Amino acid sequence: MGRSQLQDSRAWQQLLAQRADWGETTLAGLFRDDPTRGERMVAAACGITLDYSKNWLRAETLAALLELARERGLEAQRAAMFAGEHINRTEDRAVLHVALRAPADEEIFDQGVNVVPEVHAVLQRMMDFCDRVHAGTWCGASGKALRQIVNVGIGGSYLGPEMAYHALRRYRVPGIREYFVANVDGAALEAVLAELDPEQTLFVIASKTFTTLETMTNAQAARRWLVAALGEAAVERHFVAVSTNDAAVAAFGIHPQNSFGFWDWVGGRYSMDSAIGLATMLAIGAAGFRDLLAGFRAMDEHFLHAPLAQNLPVLLGVIALWYNNFWQAQSQAILPYAHDLRRFPAYLQQLQMESNGKRVDLDGVPLTVDSSPVIWGEPGTDGQHSFYQLLHQGTRLVPCDLIGFVQPLSDFTEQHDLLMANLFAQAEALAFGRSAAELRALGVAEAQIPHRVSPGNRPNNLLLVDALTPFSLGTLVALYEHSVFTQGVIWGIDSFDQWGVELGKVLAARVDEDIRGVATHPHDSSTQRLIARYRQARNP
Repeated sequence: MGRSQLQDSRAWQQLLAQRADWGETTLAGLFRDDPTRGERMVAAACGITLDYSKNWLRAETLAALLELARERGLEAQRAAMFAGEHINRTEDRAVLHVALRAPADEEIFDQGVNVVPEVHAVLQRMMDFCDRVHAGTWCGASGKALRQIVNVGIGGSYLGPEMAYHALRRYRVPGIREYFVANVDGAALEAVLAELDPEQTLFVIASKTFTTLETMTNAQAARRWLVAALGEAAVERHFVAVSTNDAAVAAFGIHPQNSFGFWDWVGGRYSMDSAIGLATMLAIGAAGFRDLLAGFRAMDEHFLHAPLAQNLPVLLGVIALWYNNFWQAQSQAILPYAHDLRRFPAYLQQLQMESNGKRVDLDGVPLTVDSSPVIWGEPGTDGQHSFYQLLHQGTRLVPCDLIGFVQPLSDFTEQHDLLMANLFAQAEALAFGRSAAELRALGVAEAQIPHRVSPGNRPNNLLLVDALTPFSLGTLVALYEHSVFTQGVIWGIDSFDQWGVELGKVLAARVDEDIRGVATHPHDSSTQRLIARYRQARNP
């Protein structure tokens, strides 16, 4: 495998040289040599302050990283995305999730057509529907108000709405409760149905094609449950769709007027602010959803116009790439110090790994560098009592993004002060650790010192957000969307296809036929034997 144009670039070679010369440089040494480092290496926009001072960065390192982004055409590719050019080359599609949060008077074109009016037409239909549900003028078959909302989807049709529902707990419409079913394991649907009153339940079936196997299997089971309780005629009042397949929607029993569409230029993992967000709007209301869109838009504008050296998504992107490609960090931890943001790491797993988990570049040539790291994480302070042991004293390099909010997320403000104290302390502990000399000064027994030393020098970003609101959630999601884009441009990959997801779906359909005995497909000896064992155990 030969060298790539990326590796031959001037900035890449500068970064390789800096990596080779890094030597014994530590964060403690960088701060000691520059007392103003913590004040200088900060950027802020859209209510988010990014402190990136606790990273393995010198001024010349950051300059080379930003130059690498320029050399790889980040600014031109950014403009191309916002202009509606077909930068999703393998599917020949525009990438216009930015149009979903554009104001009504904006013009964003795909193949000569301004897509913004249609976006706002769907948005208005969503708002009208949500207002009717909240007012009780759209009610169930028995006349009862619909107060239990079940979102049935998977992947991008589920992770965003579920994450937002938990994150925006304090902004929910009174009386509305939401549930999310994604896993085709029947236990997932069974657990949700056990809590529901059919007369007050509204199902939102989210599937662009209305053929997604897991989603439609769950949807049909939910339909049978409802029909058994309320009769066939109730389906139209208790089911709506987020789909573009009107024929399949109608065959299911949903009137096409109660189907909310979106477009091929919206990837599933970029769709939470499209009609996929119907469950989110039902939870927080039309005004809250508009605030969410405004947050997305604010970060879009910042990403599009801010200089690279002050551009939050660009900074996050190039810093992550520095560890991934020059320090061989295989994972990155996302650590929100907010219970309500507990599903954010799971959301970012799909956003980043489905987008940038690629092995070839845009020309189909195998990459000669690593692409996306593994994304994982849990909320603090929970994680401090489980995997932070590895972060502080383990042998692996795991760069961390720690996220906190200035304003309390509950009325228990004393707890919030302690939560934030933990956030700041963990960032400090990761960066600077505790030495053997410090432990001796505390009187720690000599035999224990090797076990209690925390070497520090563990890099981390700290994102301090004003408050967890619909607006700020939009800014956070867009921040990471554009960070993913930044990295993808530098690697020269298509961040907007997901062909790797297809193979498992195809094989699962074949294996399902084998299990049900309606067909026989060739498989390897292991898979054949597993199918046989399963069938024998299920049908002795």
